[in-house]
Amino acid sequence: WADTIVGNYYSRKYPDAWKAAEMIVPRIPALEKKTLSFVEALMSSSYPEVIKEAALFNLATLRSQTVFRLPDGHLMGWEGVMDRAGSCQGSCTHVWNYEVATPFLFGELAKTMRDVEFNYATKDNGLMNFRAALPLVKAANGNAAAADGQMGCILKIYREWQLSGDNDFLRNNWQQVKKVLSYAWVEKGWDGNRDGVMEGRQHNTMDVDYFGPNPQMGFWYMGALKAAEKMALYMKDKAFARTCERLFTAGSQWMDQHLFNGEYYEHKITDPKTFAYLELEDPKTQVPAFQLGKGCLVDQLVGQYMAHICGLGYLGDKEHIQTTLRSIMKYNYVSDFSRHFNNMRSYVMGDEAGLLMASWPKGRLKVPFPYFAEVMTGFEYCVAAHMIYEGQQDNALTCIRAIRDRHDGVKRNPFSEPECGHHYARSMASWATIPAWSRFCYSGVTGEMSV
Repeated sequence: WADTIVGNYYSRKYPDAWKAAEMIVPRIPALEKKTLSFVEALMSSSYPEVIKEAALFNLATLRSQTVFRLPDGHLMGWEGVMDRAGSCQGSCTHVWNYEVATPFLFGELAKTMRDVEFNYATKDNGLMNFRAALPLVKAANGNAAAADGQMGCILKIYREWQLSGDNDFLRNNWQQVKKVLSYAWVEKGWDGNRDGVMEGRQHNTMDVDYFGPNPQMGFWYMGALKAAEKMALYMKDKAFARTCERLFTAGSQWMDQHLFNGEYYEHKITDPKTFAYLELEDPKTQVPAFQLGKGCLVDQLVGQYMAHICGLGYLGDKEHIQTTLRSIMKYNYVSDFSRHFNNMRSYVMGDEAGLLMASWPKGRLKVPFPYFAEVMTGFEYCVAAHMIYEGQQDNALTCIRAIRDRHDGVKRNPFSEPECGHHYARSMASWATIPAWSRFCYSGVTGEMSV
């Protein structure tokens, strides 16, 4: 398969470069006019300037080598691009979960990504490989499931159904949706005892496995259950809807009771049986390495972020969620990084400001997950958009201004916010600030729009 030429969409659309020029050049004035109309409409709006800039400038990612289309029309993406190659192949689900530009601006292309995830990268037992191999006939090879990636894809397919109003899209994918969600319930799986709480080994976007209940996976799971319940009700699958509703209720209440510590949600490390251990604070206590523990994670509410975008309401106690966002600002926002220790990649330095990936106000783990000291814009936009939804606009604008000040065209490229590569896909979470600020919500299924 290494010698297989996958090809590009444009290679099938035009027989040669001359024909492409003949067909495209006459259309350039009309295409430019439509593009300018779109940009000018947003720029003339009353959105804060920094929101308009963050949302628009990161759309460059869709025109970069991060994104490409297969000959059959499926949209695929790297995580980002390095100097000479793409970075991290396979439309990585737990990275692309965060971005919302594609579904809101190019909805039909977003639907092709859902097709890859559910109908090519998913095995018969419901395991969805979080990186889809190419060619697509090999997409399901391997056994690499990510708890956040898989649960997020259920929210995304709900979102695409709602935005498109395409009921056949849901009907054609419903059995796969059920299969993908049910994978969480396999024996010794993420929620093997079906109590609504993810206790099992959970691979995630921090490139580690979390052991035990934690808010990052937990809220993705709650969002997936709520979205699946609504899809099940539309499909008249009452038994599955009842299962989802029961697990959501139990899981949501459990997280508020057991993970919320009065300021934010924390990680209960409860599964230290068959893994490599490292001693932490107490020599008598051994826990797996690279965990979150009692840390305050920047995107612990990421599932709630997506639930608001999808119009699904609250996944946990409203007061707890709003308090958590204030705690993230309190503990993770750093206004000057001159004396900040970072063992990994430096995307912020000196007198710049940003939101740390994690902080430990109650005592840091000896060996936390690798990226804990970094600052990455995709996560920051996710939190900022969520702050807007919760009425915390001042904090949100502070975070967004910090990002754009770092990418001001002098210190860094204003059109490329890097993470693992330039033009990183997760940075397109910046578009979420648009529906958040206006409270835009649309359902093509019910024909309702609110703003």
